Amino acid sequence: MKDTIRFTKMHGAGNDYIYVNTLLYSIPDPEKEAIKWSAPHTGIGSDGLVLIGRPSDKEKADFSMRIFNADGSEAMMCGNASRCIGKYLYEKGLVNGDTVRLETKSGVKVLHLHIKEDKVDSVTVDMLEPAFNAAAQWTGEQPAALAEELPFKVVDTMFVSMGNPHFVVFVDDISLVDVALEGRKMEFDPVFPERCNIEFAQPVAPSTLRTRVWERGSGITMACGTGACATAVAAFKKGISQRSTDIMMDGGTLHIDYSEADGHVYLSGPAAFVFEGETEL
Repeated sequence: MKDTIRFTKMHGAGNDYIYVNTLLYSIPDPEKEAIKWSAPHTGIGSDGLVLIGRPSDKEKADFSMRIFNADGSEAMMCGNASRCIGKYLYEKGLVNGDTVRLETKSGVKVLHLHIKEDKVDSVTVDMLEPAFNAAAQWTGEQPAALAEELPFKVVDTMFVSMGNPHFVVFVDDISLVDVALEGRKMEFDPVFPERCNIEFAQPVAPSTLRTRVWERGSGITMACGTGACATAVAAFKKGISQRSTDIMMDGGTLHIDYSEADGHVYLSGPAAFVFEGETEL
């Protein structure tokens, strides 16, 4: 007899994942289940699978997060998923306060829950400091696709690591970008030894950028929290935006503050329940 697993579907700005509380259910092969459950027609449909569990060190964190993309690969971090976990933990009664320490593969992230009428309205995540010279993630060269004849102008580029690798491509007209075509090419380019998340961004107003994402292991997603952070940091570094930036993605707008005081990146945005259900391993 197959094991029945209860799951929760949630999204942050349209970036949707399947959440399972592993304190209640064991998922022995999350890579396989992520592929099966994420399928849009034969499965539940999602950008991936998120496992909520116990941290390795209870003194440093309250809960842990593991995230598996739709192709089964494990991600280092997801800003949208971490916000959803904050809402899940509070509204399921697993935490009482407005702060949660979440262990991820890229370190412990602190979630600040903004609560209205006993519901989590939005969440701010301390994404820690970005990195720019992550040799294990980028060779320092430009992806080959940028040397091809393109229907849009590449204004500038920048690599930013938010624990996971991002390559931000600033363009003059984002409507001309075939995100699936160009994103797929660049994700697998040898200049990114661990593959890469690709962001295409265009300034549309002061400290506001329109951004579309090709997410490593998932393809086009409605939003990407770490991608929004990388875009905002790159925009500030390139003199395109200020430290406080709105990133308009397909699924909604995320707000990023790149703190001058501590060098940390703070991601703020909504989180929402979609539905709950049961499935089999």
